[in-house]
Amino acid sequence: LVLKGLNRAKFEEWLMKTLRYRLRPFGHFSIYSLQSTIYIEPEDGFDTDSAMEALPFVFGIVSVCRSYVCEKNLEEIKSLVTDAFHSELSAARTFKVQAKRSDKKFRYDSMDIMREVGGHVLSVFPHLTVDVHSPELTVHVEVRDRKAYVHIEPVEGAGGLPCGINGKATVLISGGIDSPVAAYLMARRGLELH
Repeated sequence: LVLKGLNRAKFEEWLMKTLRYRLRPFGHFSIYSLQSTIYIEPEDGFDTDSAMEALPFVFGIVSVCRSYVCEKNLEEIKSLVTDAFHSELSAARTFKVQAKRSDKKFRYDSMDIMREVGGHVLSVFPHLTVDVHSPELTVHVEVRDRKAYVHIEPVEGAGGLPCGINGKATVLISGGIDSPVAAYLMARRGLELH
């Protein structure tokens, strides 16, 4: 969620409430919010594939990514990238590493992370070349407060505001295209529709 006001916590809590409801059929999980990111940690038996199909359709989510988690250690991050994305890196011809370091206590800055991880990837996959403008594959490395997260291309979400945060509305659907489009745009602005 990208919000400037002091009411961010209210929007995040509303979105997490919606996510708890939407993800309940897929199994047990824990959910929490840190630094404008909502983390969903699956427990044993959780159907992650079905959850990944459902999440992009939840209003309030900008993007969804399935991440691998490791300790905030550069050597662990480097080996995780090449192990977790071995098939994707083998199939690609060009790549780049995009890094974000939210934990300023971490010894390496974003440029260092990109350089080190990228160099490691090139040593393991010598057929690859770096293309920072239009790569076939982008590897994302995020060093957050608790852990380091590694993922490839995020899936675009529905965006907008969490459903129900702006109240309720009733929609009358006619036979044309205008009313369903209007209903979608209203839901995207945070209205719960009837």
